Amino acid sequence: MHPDPHIHTRSRAHAAIVMRVATLALLALLVATSEAKPVDPKSADRPVLTTTIVYLGKDYDEPPPLSLVDKQVKDKGIQGARIALGEDNRTGRLIGQDYKLLEAIVPKDGDVVAKARELLAAGHGLFVADLETPDLLAVSDLPEARNAIFFDVRTSDDRLRQEQCRANVFHIGPSWAMRADALAQYLAWKKWRRWFLVVGKTPADQDFAAAIRRAASRFGAKIIGETVYEFDAGSRRTDTGHQQIQTQMPMLTQGVGEHDVVIVADVADVFGEYMLFRTALPRPVAGTHGLVAVVWHRSFEEYAGTQMQNRFEKKTGRVMTERDYTAWLAVRIIGEAVVRTHENAAANVRAYILSDKFEVAGFKGQGLNFRKWDLQLRQPILIAGPRALVSISPQAGFLHPKYLTDTLGFDEPETKCQLDNKTSTKGED
Repeated sequence: MHPDPHIHTRSRAHAAIVMRVATLALLALLVATSEAKPVDPKSADRPVLTTTIVYLGKDYDEPPPLSLVDKQVKDKGIQGARIALGEDNRTGRLIGQDYKLLEAIVPKDGDVVAKARELLAAGHGLFVADLETPDLLAVSDLPEARNAIFFDVRTSDDRLRQEQCRANVFHIGPSWAMRADALAQYLAWKKWRRWFLVVGKTPADQDFAAAIRRAASRFGAKIIGETVYEFDAGSRRTDTGHQQIQTQMPMLTQGVGEHDVVIVADVADVFGEYMLFRTALPRPVAGTHGLVAVVWHRSFEEYAGTQMQNRFEKKTGRVMTERDYTAWLAVRIIGEAVVRTHENAAANVRAYILSDKFEVAGFKGQGLNFRKWDLQLRQPILIAGPRALVSISPQAGFLHPKYLTDTLGFDEPETKCQLDNKTSTKGED
């Protein structure tokens, strides 16, 4: 019998497959070994590039959550930065780079401006800024901060992206306008176009309410009624008060025309939790409570979000908050820029993250980058209920000539931000 040539062909193919599998196994073993036994950068031929990232924050008073279901967390943000630092170093050690996190959190009665001056004088230029608006502006406006970069991981203030923008402040979290537009797109998709707006008394409540009004006009909704929550809240943790609340909320929401949804603007978390299931008409609640537009949520599990959630919880013993996520993302952005450019001066980092080459992975199914006109990070926004992800905006059908994420918030033709790339000057109306 003559040998079948097909047998030899199959044998060669089988051998090739075996060789490929063996090669991949060897590569996997090498990677695992490099992670288990990190390369000492001091032994490398090239000099070590050490990048110090400053986490600048303040111990602000933060009220406990209304519900005992949510425990009070006093280390939001910094935990996300610490985990991101480990990820930066896992990559960095392979190419002769080292990352350090300098934690500079001043007490609530401390002087954050004086601390910033001290750090800037020491030559630091890369800051993760966990600061409220007045402190962030005061620090970024320091003459010596002109060439530094501050990654804002705390605020949603539209003014910081508009008339009060700064050339040395990059915004990681979404603005109020982005959150409101993300929610409005989903409500428009559901054809829930008649809104009843309930607003708290704090300045932040007013800011979010203004963003909601703008979103309604942009996406074809109508605010058929609006009221302010005037009741004085009692003790957040010792008063049960469910009978009183059960009476207040129907009174607050009655006498309004036919509406599809109640929109709550309660950034301070004074009353919003009490709106659910207590409105005069049986309507869904959205806004700051109920159905919310957030950059991260404990229930998010898509695009490897589950792995991120599990890794964070394993290291910290708690769930990942929005500020943990934005701080994590800020440190990863710095690491991405330094790894790609092999430069860690603030000017070089700034140039790269504003270039067309830059994008960073954020477990959102797409690379994230910055808007050049207001230094806001583009990213999808999660639409979530208390215990589950509901949707992700931008919604299907809302189009844009360049980036679909630019349908959220202030687009370039709408911006009031006037950036001077040479200095951190104030914009003008």
